[in-house]
Amino acid sequence: MTSRTVLFADGSRKTLGVMLPGEFEFGTADKELMEILSGELDVLLPGESAWKAIKGGQSFEVAPNAKFKLKVKKVTDYCCSFIKG
Repeated sequence: MTSRTVLFADGSRKTLGVMLPGEFEFGTADKELMEILSGELDVLLPGESAWKAIKGGQSFEVAPNAKFKLKVKKVTDYCCSFIKG
């Protein structure tokens, strides 16, 4: 996995990256909007018991102060926006 953080003049930030196939767990302090630009993965969001299939052109949100799991099936490009609340 590789990612780059982009900081904007208004203080907001986004992370752009590429994930290789595998299983991952992430934690977030801020609310996140994860936009999948290309690729394919399954996500297990906090408080849910069923994995959700996500592919290029789709997105999902993660609540602040939470952990979520990913099963990346194909090389996946993403853009993650951190939303201060």
